[in-house]
Amino acid sequence: MKSLVLSLFFLSLGQPLFAQNSIDLFTVAWQYGFPQHYENNLPQKARDDFWNVNLKVPIVLSETNTWYNEISYYNFHIKGDDELPVAVNNPANLHGIIMQTGLMHRFNEKDAMILLFVPRLMGDLRHHNPKNFQFGGIALFERKINTSLTMRFGASFNRELFGPFVVPLIYLNWRLSDKWYIAGLLPVYSKINYRLNDDVTLGFHHFGLVTTYHLSTENAFNDYMERRSIDFSLFARFRVAGNVHFELRTGVALGKDYLQYGDGDKVDFGLPLINFGDNRVQKNVSFNGGPFIRGQLVYNLVLP
Repeated sequence: MKSLVLSLFFLSLGQPLFAQNSIDLFTVAWQYGFPQHYENNLPQKARDDFWNVNLKVPIVLSETNTWYNEISYYNFHIKGDDELPVAVNNPANLHGIIMQTGLMHRFNEKDAMILLFVPRLMGDLRHHNPKNFQFGGIALFERKINTSLTMRFGASFNRELFGPFVVPLIYLNWRLSDKWYIAGLLPVYSKINYRLNDDVTLGFHHFGLVTTYHLSTENAFNDYMERRSIDFSLFARFRVAGNVHFELRTGVALGKDYLQYGDGDKVDFGLPLINFGDNRVQKNVSFNGGPFIRGQLVYNLVLP
């Protein structure tokens, strides 16, 4: 049991740990984006909402090795202007199933290595198609700087529908004091926590990720949609009962885009802020980012 507890702590990829060490094992969340104008000032507005489920299942192999498993399901629904051209996928209903599975090996008390295989099933999933499947991976080297700070350095790779996409990663696990704590896997997400008391935590959260989805509707057959968004929000997390918590976030999405491209539109190589050899022609019209509200229920395991 002790080895399981230690491994669960080791496996926490940036979970909001506070007061006592803990890990969010199961999460159900729903987010609503308020309607926003299109970039070319179409008369109607567009909006998106989504919900997701996340589950973590670690398997302890030995004192130094753990096989980590995590699966997430996302469902995005985008409702746009009814006057959009027939070739535009509207409304859009996108699904994403992302799995992380692989080995976490600790060399000693300070150093560890994390190697994860990341298969994905991404698309509107109306019809079975090999293009719904994507494959990638994550590699991170961990160094425990001191008792208050742990960092990891590495990168993720995914074969997106537009081509190869690499994200350099820096993980931060930093306890500034008994009240303040920072956790994150930059540039994907970060969370600044302030522990008000044993039952309430307040703070700031950011999340940004690029994903692509194969389309198989009649008006967008074999096209794909690229989702880009950077969310900034304030949050309040409350203990509901025992290990169950409710977290409320409200904030704004900056640079949010759902971009539709033809199957043959590719880039040579992609990074978070720049694409090389990008001559794609966008088929739809983007709408502006704006405010959103999110609620989630979390089962959090407290570690002794």
